Amino acid sequence: MTSQTTVDTTGPGDKASSAPSAPPQAAGLRGHPWFTLITVAVGVMMVALDGTIVAIANPAIQKDLGATFAQVQWITNGYFLALAVSLITAGKLGDRFGHRQTFLIGVVGFAASSGAIGLSDSIALVVTFRVFQGLFGALLMPAALGLLRATFPADKLNMAIGIWGMVIGASTAGGPILGGVLVERVSWQSVFFINVPVGVLALVLGVWILLDHRAENAPRSFDLLGIALLSGAMFCLVWALIKAPDWGWGAGRTWLFVVASVVGFALFAFWETRVREPLIPLGLFRSVPLSAGVVLMVLMAIAFMGGLFFVTFYLQNVHGMGPIDAGLHLLPLTGMMIVGSPLAGAMITKLGPRVPLAGGMAATAIAMYGMSTLDTNTGSGVMSLWFALLGLGLAPVMVGATEVIVGNAPMELSGVAGGLQQAAMQIGGSLGTAVLGAVMASKVDSDLPGNWTDAGLPALTPDQLDKASEAVQVGVPPVAPGTPAEVAAKITGVAHDTFISGMSLASLVAAGVAVVAVLVAFLTKRGENAEAGAGAAHI
Repeated sequence: MTSQTTVDTTGPGDKASSAPSAPPQAAGLRGHPWFTLITVAVGVMMVALDGTIVAIANPAIQKDLGATFAQVQWITNGYFLALAVSLITAGKLGDRFGHRQTFLIGVVGFAASSGAIGLSDSIALVVTFRVFQGLFGALLMPAALGLLRATFPADKLNMAIGIWGMVIGASTAGGPILGGVLVERVSWQSVFFINVPVGVLALVLGVWILLDHRAENAPRSFDLLGIALLSGAMFCLVWALIKAPDWGWGAGRTWLFVVASVVGFALFAFWETRVREPLIPLGLFRSVPLSAGVVLMVLMAIAFMGGLFFVTFYLQNVHGMGPIDAGLHLLPLTGMMIVGSPLAGAMITKLGPRVPLAGGMAATAIAMYGMSTLDTNTGSGVMSLWFALLGLGLAPVMVGATEVIVGNAPMELSGVAGGLQQAAMQIGGSLGTAVLGAVMASKVDSDLPGNWTDAGLPALTPDQLDKASEAVQVGVPPVAPGTPAEVAAKITGVAHDTFISGMSLASLVAAGVAVVAVLVAFLTKRGENAEAGAGAAHI
């Protein structure tokens, strides 16, 4: 039995089949599955890279443009906010107008926005064009998955998604390395200018190679109110996660946006049951494997993004590494994702997703537990072991959860499914950074006063303690200029030990999240609609 009999995606009285129309036949390189994969990989690489590469450039941008710390935060927050809010709607645009056209528009807009950032002479323009980057990136990502789904037959789809996931994982983890090289050797503007030639390459390849595929009963109208309700709810949720570290988790403003988000999602769900062509047919979530895949992607991103956030501070501020050296120490993580993703795709094709997904999250849990044991004296070999295990664990989850979500959705909703997958990852990353950041802050606030007193350091006023705590949360010793060397050494020791205690607790929480994800993985299964792909020749 296929999911068409269990997932009702049509309106009342609508009996259209969810099977795709006969796909256009590939002619030469046009529509060739593997060349299609190369093309979309070039495009998604830009979006994934820009999620982390800019973090290295932020200090240089702040200095060059005279920006405040809060303004610099918006270089990252504006990008992720626009991306997360727009992904599902962008997926629907691809389902309606074709994923090829949506992908090409996303590529052109992303590259143009990147070039505009490099030419900007004010922080306001940088943030504005970063928002445009996020919006165009949202067009690009679900369209890439829709093209893969339509081009590859079921027995090759997992391998294709494996390579696609490898590109995203490697780009995300490799961003700090490339960013460090560009900022140190060229300029902060080069971090953005590099997207222009990459975008031109993706555009040329896309025009030359990509073949449009549309489902027979693709949506013909737009659920404008649904788009507004979902976008508003997503904005309130992500905004609350972004601002919670500054406002406080118990602050009224934080909970105001959380409540607004819940109300928005409730109104959206109610409206989707009333409109003929909903943005997201709620029947889609009757598929337990698809719902489990979405939850799994959120949990994976919490552990991955949250853990990676602290590791960069650990390497640079505790071990004193430069950006390039810190990035090189993350190569075991990147390398294992590169090696593991295609292998995971082959394994999932043979065994189904359940065992690889559960095993991957178990390895992630073990890796996060191992990272909780890192201290100020941990050598590169031990670090590399845990980073490599983390990459090996994440690879099958990045591939398998994507296949579960996209493969269990009807063909005409492949763009929406791709948007769900990416939105789940973005929300999970924001949630991981916010929640694990709160865990870190709470632990540092709890331990720092006692550690400071035990070291025999001069007492701090409440205001001084707050400022010291903020510095220690990112591993920076609060040493004032002119402090005697002996006292500075004690402060550094206290700061690093306190940071390590906070990072250890945050890593243990991430490990617990990964354990929960192991249980969720057992609810997944192979996509029942994967055979609805194009079944292309030329494989």
